[in-house]
Amino acid sequence: MDVAQYARAPGTFLVLLAEDTTMLRISSIGMLAFVTAIAMTVAGAQAFDDANYPDLGGGWFGMGGGNHDPSKPSGRGQQAPLTPEYQKILEASLADQASGGQGENPGYRCASHAMPRVMIANVPLQFLIMPETTYVLIERLGQVRRIHTDGRGWPAQLRHSSLGYSIGKWIDEDGDGRNDVLEIETRAIKGPHVYDSSGLPFHRDERAIVKERIRLDKTNSNVLRNEITTIDNALTRPWTVTRSYRRHRDYKWSEYTCVADNQHVIIGKDDYFLSADGLLMPVRKDQKPPDLRYFNAQ
Repeated sequence: MDVAQYARAPGTFLVLLAEDTTMLRISSIGMLAFVTAIAMTVAGAQAFDDANYPDLGGGWFGMGGGNHDPSKPSGRGQQAPLTPEYQKILEASLADQASGGQGENPGYRCASHAMPRVMIANVPLQFLIMPETTYVLIERLGQVRRIHTDGRGWPAQLRHSSLGYSIGKWIDEDGDGRNDVLEIETRAIKGPHVYDSSGLPFHRDERAIVKERIRLDKTNSNVLRNEITTIDNALTRPWTVTRSYRRHRDYKWSEYTCVADNQHVIIGKDDYFLSADGLLMPVRKDQKPPDLRYFNAQ
């Protein structure tokens, strides 16, 4: 039974459980809360006609690599329209990485990649279209984007989070009676966050606005296009890029746990590396060992 059929079954609530075919496998640690949060009443589900929306089933993998603009090289090659102040932050990030550090990239700590970096989709995305909300399930860290499509306005106060607060609108752009474009605006994105692993920075005021236009490719229904425009005080002008995703219909969903394979060890403000034999290693030339003053000398 698919999502729409289950939603219209009498006397039930929509509950998303783990299935290898169409549903995201929910880990006992990360996604269990989502099962309860996404539940909705039958009255709302019965009014939902999924024939009015595009088929976004399956897993969607990012195309073009891990740079924010997949058409350009990383770092300086992105040609981001940064202000001089934030260009210096990028340069410092690149210099730190060249010496063995991580620069401005928070992802190595297994922190959320935040918006809009999560939409690079180095692990797959899943879209669930419901009457008042379109969900984007992100296998990395089991995160969920909630895009409110019920016509609401912006709240007077927004609680900042790594994925921000998103309001969207489905549009029948070609006039055939079927929605084909999802327009989204996301605000209240919590820092620190960057565009990609090079450390391309956002302004620290957390006032960035990210706008998206998501639609299936007109010539290939297994390709999804996402036009992303960022408006931020670290930029001299809005920055627009287009990301693309390829569909895997029969993708076997599996749990992705960043900390299980993360070999970075953060002690104080310093980053170290865990070797294959379980010993602490430096990441920079001549890096000092951590402060062991509270351990008895052997």
